[in-house]
Amino acid sequence: MQCWRPPSPRNGRKSNSKVIFVNFKTHKEATGPKAVELIQKINKCQAKARLPVVPAVQIADARLCVNTSLYDIWVQHVDSIEPGQNTGWILPEAVAAQGVVGTFLNHSEHKYSNFSDLKKAIERCKSVGLYIMVFAKDLKELEEIVALKPNFVALEPPELIASQNTSVAKAKPDIIEKASKIAKKSGVPLIVGAGVKDSTDVKTSLKLGAAGVAVSSAVVLAKNPDEVLMELAKGF
Repeated sequence: MQCWRPPSPRNGRKSNSKVIFVNFKTHKEATGPKAVELIQKINKCQAKARLPVVPAVQIADARLCVNTSLYDIWVQHVDSIEPGQNTGWILPEAVAAQGVVGTFLNHSEHKYSNFSDLKKAIERCKSVGLYIMVFAKDLKELEEIVALKPNFVALEPPELIASQNTSVAKAKPDIIEKASKIAKKSGVPLIVGAGVKDSTDVKTSLKLGAAGVAVSSAVVLAKNPDEVLMELAKGF
């Protein structure tokens, strides 16, 4: 039986496709063998929900996850460097060579020190065929980022990341609506993150114009990650 494959950068994802991004970060629950276990659960949820669920894994686990997954694997960061004498950096070519199809850039936990480096990183990723989601902390930064034409832009107010009590959809719905208008004007799909944990958060975000959501601890640290993913999928 042929496995269902969601629209993707590899097989033609359209810009308006709905999607869930799952950031593994460096949680021990999503590192090494645990990363593989979580990938397998995500695979099953994708097939059951018929919805793209894109894991963003640590670079150290990327090859293992690519070999395990039936679907697309992203990483959490690459650097803007060129091939050469650079020790300890992440080269876009090396990531692409592992079968990874996309990367996060400028997450609040790993921001670029200046805008020119971020711009160069986007250009470098495009040159090797990596898809890109760039994170913005607020509307001002979002306006600057969409002008660089990444494949996705993610709005995540840093103060709400990993919140146990609320989410951006509950606490700041107005900022999602404003961000959606900015993103749509530039033709860049908006992803919403920070505290997202249930189908209500997803429904609200999509209603306000987002194309999808980004989650981390709500899934990665859950006792039953697959149940949380299926709950999130109900929001679509």
